[in-house]
Amino acid sequence: MERIAGSVERVTFHSGESGFSVLRLKVQGKRELVTVVGTAPSPAPGEFMECVGSWQNDRTHGMQFKASLITPVAPATLEGIERYLGSGLVKGLGPYYAKKLVKAFGDSVFEVIEHQPELLHKIPGIGEKRVAMITASWSEQKAVRDIMLFLQSHGVGMARAWRIYRLYGDEAIARVSENPYRLSLDIDSIGFQTADTIAETLGIEKNSIIRAEAGIRHVLRNLSLEGHCAVPEETLLTEASSLLGIDRPIAVDALETEKNRGNVVFETIENEQCVFLSQLHQAENSVALGLRRLLQGILPWKPMDPHDILPWIERETGLELSPSQRSAVTLVLSSKVSIITGGPGVGKTTLLRAILAVLRREKVSVALCAPTGRAAKRLAESTGMEAKTIHRLLEFDPKAFDFRRCRANPLEVSFVVVDESSMVDVVLMQKLVAAVPDRAAIVFVGDVDQLPSVGPGAVLSDLISSEAVPTVRLTEIFRQAAESMIIVNAHRINQGMLPLSAEGEALGDFYLVPAVSADDLRSKLMQLVTERIPKRFGLDPVRDVQVLTPMNRGGIGVRSLNDELQGALNGSAEPKVSRFGSTFAPGDKVIQMVNNYDKEIFNGDIGLVESVSAEEGVLTVIYDRHRVEYAFGELDEISLAYATSIHKSQGSEYPAVVIPLAMQHYTLLERNLVYTAVTRGRKLVVIVAEPKALAMAVQNCKSKRRLTSLAQRLRSNGMQSWQNL
Repeated sequence: MERIAGSVERVTFHSGESGFSVLRLKVQGKRELVTVVGTAPSPAPGEFMECVGSWQNDRTHGMQFKASLITPVAPATLEGIERYLGSGLVKGLGPYYAKKLVKAFGDSVFEVIEHQPELLHKIPGIGEKRVAMITASWSEQKAVRDIMLFLQSHGVGMARAWRIYRLYGDEAIARVSENPYRLSLDIDSIGFQTADTIAETLGIEKNSIIRAEAGIRHVLRNLSLEGHCAVPEETLLTEASSLLGIDRPIAVDALETEKNRGNVVFETIENEQCVFLSQLHQAENSVALGLRRLLQGILPWKPMDPHDILPWIERETGLELSPSQRSAVTLVLSSKVSIITGGPGVGKTTLLRAILAVLRREKVSVALCAPTGRAAKRLAESTGMEAKTIHRLLEFDPKAFDFRRCRANPLEVSFVVVDESSMVDVVLMQKLVAAVPDRAAIVFVGDVDQLPSVGPGAVLSDLISSEAVPTVRLTEIFRQAAESMIIVNAHRINQGMLPLSAEGEALGDFYLVPAVSADDLRSKLMQLVTERIPKRFGLDPVRDVQVLTPMNRGGIGVRSLNDELQGALNGSAEPKVSRFGSTFAPGDKVIQMVNNYDKEIFNGDIGLVESVSAEEGVLTVIYDRHRVEYAFGELDEISLAYATSIHKSQGSEYPAVVIPLAMQHYTLLERNLVYTAVTRGRKLVVIVAEPKALAMAVQNCKSKRRLTSLAQRLRSNGMQSWQNL
């Protein structure tokens, strides 16, 4: 093993996820720059690095120094100090002020920033606000660097280290050392394997009970990420034993311990002993009991005579109701809890507008909500009434990390409309139902044939299958909607038939583009998005066209397509910032990946990068006229969004969607996936597919049934079928 040291001249590559880096170092005694390959926390030009490793002659890249350990230290030269301070790592300092600081304080500048920040006021242009920004950022960088180095030695990459720091602060090292498995519970992006690797380096035994307990929770959590609320006990013990490489008795003891602590709950589902995470068990129970509470109450309006109401609706609103819609209006207006479901073009919006018109006449207070901001915006546009996200309706409090509206402080309304209900998971539904007052009625509107919620549960499907909630299933496609091939083909797909493509010279709204291979598919997709659709339809390739793909990985996955589309559509934009394995510049389309209640921006929201400030260390994004600022250390919260997964598109609508389907996606090719993607397009849908992949997706409706018990709870709570009432 050898040791070299030098200043970073260029960061050729850096993965924020793994920390893997390719650096070009200026090493004393070497005339040419040295290539160093290894794991570094957060390399920046101007930093001084000490590297331990060995020289290797790579066939492709030539002589490299392969480092087993890269340790950043303060740069030693004035030039290096200036480059480091001006790199954007320290907020409030860009190249301009970095030069002035080095000129004023020389190689003592780090000491001044850390111990005598008041001296910074001597520099013209640096006031109280900038000094506070510089010192706070410097302290954070120092703390993060210590944590990064600790975690790096235990195999944790930069992106995760930032999340650990933001959650635990200065106690990060102590908390991780005490119980590394808490990471997999407290931080969404840190899995059991990462925590297990850290635990091993800290000397925690493989057969330890703390490891077995964490493994049990990990298996349950993984299955909840697949949508399940429970898992058969035998499956859980088998998977945990296999995952951990431990004897079954240890897994049994760990499961018993978790049960005694109240972390898991045992319950029989369809004559099989199953295990719930306690949070999901409580959520299902609360939803069932809450709906029973609402169903037992009296209507918040006086009984209405259909012979009076239906003619009034058509006369006052101008809406023409079909026989099925007339029956649906009568059912909803006579029910405390009800469901309206159906595909596109079947009149769900018309039906809802008719019901709301009647309730306005009766002066009934109404609240409209949907799971996402985009879905809420669409609901407001279609009804002409205010609509909120569920989180805003329930008044989420970021400090308490809970909702202000709850059973003890219910909503002050008499009728609640929940649109896009198929997207609502069982935990959020628990909170929503609890906040609806006894006197109120609620209607769930959604398409049960779309993909279920990203979170655990299959709430809308369970409510319908329980037959405990009055349900309207609309199937008739209305004349105007039938003129759209998007709607016609959505229903064809839902019925297991292949979609039809537009023919002739006239512009259509639905096209099938066949591809002979994955490479051919990728080439045609790029041409469609960057050239053909903008030219023929006059649509903006960034703002109006959305690529929706089944997978995140692979050549036709989200990540790969985003890199290529970014290069083609916005590659020359400046200035750029690279963090956590992604590069962003003004004009880039981005998507929020997690809920951020402080910024009031939520998972799945899409916006455009407005500006990048290296000096302030801030990137600004515009989301529907809502401006959000991200410190560079927060950029793991967003990703490029030229392409997104179909799951992420739920509740959204785009002027045009392009859907690639390849055989490499075969594990995900299911009818409800393609159906959901197609129904996201408003003006244009283009499916670029290998014919075999499209046929496989349309024919495959054997979507894995989620293991839940909500329907069973609704039936067993004394709630008989509404059809028998």
